[in-house]
Amino acid sequence: MRCTKQQKRSYSGKQKCHTIKSQILVNAKTNEIICTAVREGKVHDFRIWKESQIGRGKKIKLLADKGYQGIQKLHENSRIPFKKTKKKPLTQEPKKFNRQLEKERIIVEHINRKVKIFRVLSSRYRNRRQRFGLRFNIIAGIYNYELYLASEKAIA
Repeated sequence: MRCTKQQKRSYSGKQKCHTIKSQILVNAKTNEIICTAVREGKVHDFRIWKESQIGRGKKIKLLADKGYQGIQKLHENSRIPFKKTKKKPLTQEPKKFNRQLEKERIIVEHINRKVKIFRVLSSRYRNRRQRFGLRFNIIAGIYNYELYLASEKAIA
């Protein structure tokens, strides 16, 4: 049985199922989730970033992964890791840069992990796809609230 046109929009050929992607913008100093973007699973991460306009301020420092090749053309204050090719392996300097960038980006990966504790994001989403963005924003709000309570407890 073939997918309908509406289903084709969210069918990811890589994952071989219907998926929904979400992106977050994180403040590295406070570990707060600032902004979220949600799209169908068929759309590439870089395109989601371009269309959503999150993190487009010139003062914002963007740290992205290898999937965002070409982001430097659109955002001057961004950094992505170097990629090796078959003919050009990485030398010591780009490897050092990549390790340093990974150390800075680990904050985002930890936040992704904490957000995925809510099983809605990590396993199969069985509710209406239209409301996924709303639920994702609610989960981000809960995460920020827990962060706020933890900081309040540390102060007291």
